[in-house]
Amino acid sequence: MQQKQWFRHTLAAAGVLLLITLCVALSTLRNTESTLEIRATSQGVAIPDGFSVWHHLDANGIRFNSITPQDDILLIKFDSFAQSEAAKEVLYRTLPHGFIIAQQEDDNKATNWLHRLRSESHRLG
Repeated sequence: MQQKQWFRHTLAAAGVLLLITLCVALSTLRNTESTLEIRATSQGVAIPDGFSVWHHLDANGIRFNSITPQDDILLIKFDSFAQSEAAKEVLYRTLPHGFIIAQQEDDNKATNWLHRLRSESHRLG
């Protein structure tokens, strides 16, 4: 009888542990915040100011969370990967030549593969 209770408690603990693991995994996958980096392609070229970038994004209806200068880089944070991709296209069209606009590498490996899969799916078919 006591062995059955031990088995039930062990099974219940394993179920709770599995549920917690699934919740953490889903939370990680839902975090789709994305960051664009704008860099100058050559030495001596200044990065665009945040106000002009804000103006281009706002004029095209693209929402962002923040625009932050950091050293020789301008960082723009978005709620989603789709927003950052749309912003990337707009900024390549509207900013003068001489800038590299790229996704900032995500340290979170769990979401990094999901972003790659989403961007690759647009090229299929």
